Amino acid sequence: MVGFRAGDVPPTATVKFIGAGTAACIADPFTFPLDTAKVRLQIQGETKGPANTGHGPVKYRGVFGTISTMVRVEGPRSLYSGLVAGLQRQMSFASVRIGLYDSVKQFYTKGSDHVGIGSRLMAGCTTGAMAVAVAQPTDVVKVRFQAQIGAGANKRYNGTMAAYRTIAKEEGFRGLWKGTGPNITRNAIVNCTELVTYDLIKDALLKSSLMTDDLPCHFTSAFGAGFCTTVIASPVDVVKTRYMNSAQGQYSGALNCAVAMLTKEGPKAFYKGFMPSFLRLGSWNVVMFVTYEQLKRAMMAARHNWVTPL
Repeated sequence: MVGFRAGDVPPTATVKFIGAGTAACIADPFTFPLDTAKVRLQIQGETKGPANTGHGPVKYRGVFGTISTMVRVEGPRSLYSGLVAGLQRQMSFASVRIGLYDSVKQFYTKGSDHVGIGSRLMAGCTTGAMAVAVAQPTDVVKVRFQAQIGAGANKRYNGTMAAYRTIAKEEGFRGLWKGTGPNITRNAIVNCTELVTYDLIKDALLKSSLMTDDLPCHFTSAFGAGFCTTVIASPVDVVKTRYMNSAQGQYSGALNCAVAMLTKEGPKAFYKGFMPSFLRLGSWNVVMFVTYEQLKRAMMAARHNWVTPL
């Protein structure tokens, strides 16, 4: 009998779903400080917000300047403020948007072997929107934690579950779904760009025989996807972060938030936090997709060993 290799059998939808969520949770702690720095840079320039309490305005300059300022003023733990909500978000969000991507793509192609760019884009938009519908409250809480400046009693949110309760009590149940519109837009763009470019780069490398379906190929595809995604999605990402973190009544809607940014801070405001965003998304993509590919193989091998009699 020929020996079994995990790559011989396509992974099941369940394996992809669980593998994507697990891989995203593994990647998040490595890149979370960059994500927090990105949020601080994106909200810099706002006059008010529900989480900006406890200190006067703090000036952040660049990725590492932001990180060093946070460590000096608030302590090293501030870089991981909101990590619990972040992990909750990744487990629900990535499982849907990445784990279901191939299944939705097959649905749009109706089982055909030929997968066009249109089917990939439709699949990316669909799973991105589905993921936001599931994970929006966790994203709101994560951003609020990352944005708040203060220590001890000065912090408005002192625990993840308490934050959910506080937002629901003060802003209503709808407060937990604040920014759903821009977040769906942002994640449709991110999902299309990230998954489609990863898919296309990987396919191109394999078809041209430049690389085989292993670690270097996954690394190259993930890093390229991270750069393309950051360039395209940054403006919507900044608006999403600002709007999610805004005080009640500060903006009438996401469009009003975008117009206010353009009027007060100019076009450059839409690319605030670009460098930490790219470093975070690029490194997150590498860790997540490489881990995801390896987990899929390991889970399929384990499944094969379990169902195959000795």
